[in-house]
Amino acid sequence: MATLPMFRLDGRVALVSGAGRGIGAATALGLAEAGADVAVLSRTPEQIESVVKQARELGRRAVAIPTDAGDPDAVSAAVARAADELGRLDVVVSVTGGSMPRPFTDTHDEALRKSFENNVVHGVRLVREAVPHLARSDSASVVMVSSSTGHLVGRGYLAYGAAKASLDHAVRMMAADLNPNIRVNAVAPGAILTEALEVVAADPTMKATLEEHTPLRRIGTPEDVAAAILYLASPASSYVTGQVLAVDGGLVTPNMPLPIPDVEPPTNT
Repeated sequence: MATLPMFRLDGRVALVSGAGRGIGAATALGLAEAGADVAVLSRTPEQIESVVKQARELGRRAVAIPTDAGDPDAVSAAVARAADELGRLDVVVSVTGGSMPRPFTDTHDEALRKSFENNVVHGVRLVREAVPHLARSDSASVVMVSSSTGHLVGRGYLAYGAAKASLDHAVRMMAADLNPNIRVNAVAPGAILTEALEVVAADPTMKATLEEHTPLRRIGTPEDVAAAILYLASPASSYVTGQVLAVDGGLVTPNMPLPIPDVEPPTNT
C-alpha cells in the first residue's frame, strides 16, 4: 500500500473542539484539507463561522457549533448535532484547557481544581459523549492536545503541569478502555505562536529567550501541531494508540523561565 494516501481522511467526519483560532482552527482546516468533513466547536460563533467558511472553500462539508466546553448538556448536544448533520463521527480532537502560571505558594485549591477541570474534565467529557458515535466507525481516532509542561519541570506551572500530566495518563487509560476499536493519543506542544503567545513573542528579548532555549531555535506554529494531529487522526497511525507525541522543538527543559523568587526562610526575631 502506498504511504501518502494513508494520511487522507476522505469520507471521514472530524469534530474539533476549541477550533475558533490557534491550534484548533489550524487542525480543523488541516483535517479538511486531508479530505474530512468537519464540525467546528468553540464558544465564539464568529470565529468558528470563519473556520467553517474556509473549510467549505476546500470543498468540505462543515458545521459551526457554538459550545461551552464547561457545560455538559451543551457538549452532549454538540456531539449529537455533529453526528446528525454530518452523518457519522470518525475523529475527535480536543483542544481545550489552559491555566495561568503562578508561584507555588499562591497556587490555592481553587486554582488546582479549575486547572484540572479545564485541562482534564472537559476533554474527557467530550470523548465520553463521542464514544457511541465513534464505535460505529471502522477507523475511529481521538487526539487530545496536552502540553510539554506535562512532562517538563519548571517553576510556576504546578497547576497546569500537574493537570496536563494527568491528561497524558488519562489518554493511556482511555486507550486501554477503548481498545481495539477506538485509538486514543495526544500531542504535547511546546511554545506555539498562538494568540496567547503573540504578546510575549512581540517582545524581542522574550522572543530571543524562547528561541535560544529551544533546541530547534524557533517558536512553533499551529500548523506544526496540526500536522502531528493529522498523523494521529489518520490511518497513517493505525498501529499507534495510548501515546503522547511531543511537538516542542526538542525541549528537555522549559524555554520560558518565570521570574519567581526563591522562598525565603522566616527571619528570627
